[in-house]
Amino acid sequence: MLITDSLLLDYKRCPRRAFLNIHGDPKQKDPERDFLDKLRQENKRHIALVLDNYYPHYEKLPFSQISLKEKAQATIALMEQGVDCIYQGLLWVDDNTSTSLEWQENFLRIMPFGYDYLGKPHLLIKQPGQSKFGNWLYYPVSIHLGRKAKPEYKLLATFYAQLLAIIQETSPPTPELIIRPLKQFSVDTVQWLPKLELIINECVTTLTTPQEPELFISRQRCSLCHWHSHCYAIAKYQGHLSLVPGVTPSRYGSLQDIGIITTESLAQANSDTIQEMLGRELGEKLQQQAYSIVNNNPIPRPQPQYQLLESLAEKTVELYFDIEAEPERNLDYLLGVVMVDRLSQTQTFYPFLAETPEEEGIIWQQFLEFVNSYDQAPIFHFSDYEKDTIKRLGNLYGTPYPQVEDLVNRLIDLHHFVITSVIFPVENYSLKSLGNWLGFNWRDAGVSGDQCVCWYDQWLTTGDRSIIESILRYNEDDCLATLHLKNWLQEFFSKIEF
Repeated sequence: MLITDSLLLDYKRCPRRAFLNIHGDPKQKDPERDFLDKLRQENKRHIALVLDNYYPHYEKLPFSQISLKEKAQATIALMEQGVDCIYQGLLWVDDNTSTSLEWQENFLRIMPFGYDYLGKPHLLIKQPGQSKFGNWLYYPVSIHLGRKAKPEYKLLATFYAQLLAIIQETSPPTPELIIRPLKQFSVDTVQWLPKLELIINECVTTLTTPQEPELFISRQRCSLCHWHSHCYAIAKYQGHLSLVPGVTPSRYGSLQDIGIITTESLAQANSDTIQEMLGRELGEKLQQQAYSIVNNNPIPRPQPQYQLLESLAEKTVELYFDIEAEPERNLDYLLGVVMVDRLSQTQTFYPFLAETPEEEGIIWQQFLEFVNSYDQAPIFHFSDYEKDTIKRLGNLYGTPYPQVEDLVNRLIDLHHFVITSVIFPVENYSLKSLGNWLGFNWRDAGVSGDQCVCWYDQWLTTGDRSIIESILRYNEDDCLATLHLKNWLQEFFSKIEF
């Protein structure tokens, strides 16, 4: 079996994904989402920026259409020549790797015998020192798109350092990470070698066992995985606890310990037992959430915030606000508003769209003029992002502070209202999840916010106006879903006596 850096990365993030990549049916994979391709393109640009700024005189392998082992040999040839910086080198270690007895023993302490190991560090950097190549040695540099030196990045850097130590018969100096925006971090291999040994042994054991690792659906981690639909279908069929909002992996383990393995069993369990393990407040919250899901009924929380309840009262004019953004450009390119006039019983969509990034300031001023022309109207939205964006744009474009504060004070965050006032029978508290349960239908089924990010990039590249129409339609539907949620909340609480 070939143990690669990408396999270890998958295993560190999700053992089940690593297992399915080896043993799963490829036909059960989801089609690749456009957003993954966008991330790859961003990663390429980030790597190019690192090379331009730090390593402009790098040398690549001379051949591309060759086998992995041949690339590994070509990498060693460049190291033997003493090339200063090797880009896209390949490190291969197996039982036949030529190295001294001392380093064979070192290798076997960390990596199980009988497997091949492959790593692709972005860069191998030469520096003075003693190795089997001469008076020089190499250390690995890994380049990542993230903005934090994540544990999985450090694990891979340690893996590269271990492979390199076997190949050059000396431990490299501290491996490096470069993350955005051009931040450099050193990795303490003394700290990470025991963790690498543990992960490799666990990975090998998992991949050589016929039993699939247990699934756990995590909205953030699983959303871009190509096995998501496959795993989700199983979780849905099982009534898996990971589909209950608030059940984390550690809480899941605790619940398993007392025999609670499904949403239904959580709903029906003895409350005292749950609360003794998780605490009264958390135990009650999770059990009510499970009960809501099992019975498909929303439950009002015991102490809703009366100030928020008053904010649901109908006004003559109400505004429903949603933003589309491009995080990579730090750009908010669409400020969408649905205006509801209760007297005329009309609703109208007003999109303030920056067709180029340079127009962000223009649409901000247009948005301000519009909302200020209805200065008594509440502005409903669904997340902290709208509030944060108003503050950001106000600061960026010099809007007087009192004007920004007046606008912020008109905002009513329905997400905050929901999570403090109602338990919904949903798997997460996103607008899409709540809207779907309430019966709201987005016109473009299956489209998400990350697809809009890709669409905007495609618009800037192609100028295809049909893309703009898709973005506007999605944004308008988000505004209308917010309206639908507000109307439902107003009716729901009007029937409850406190």
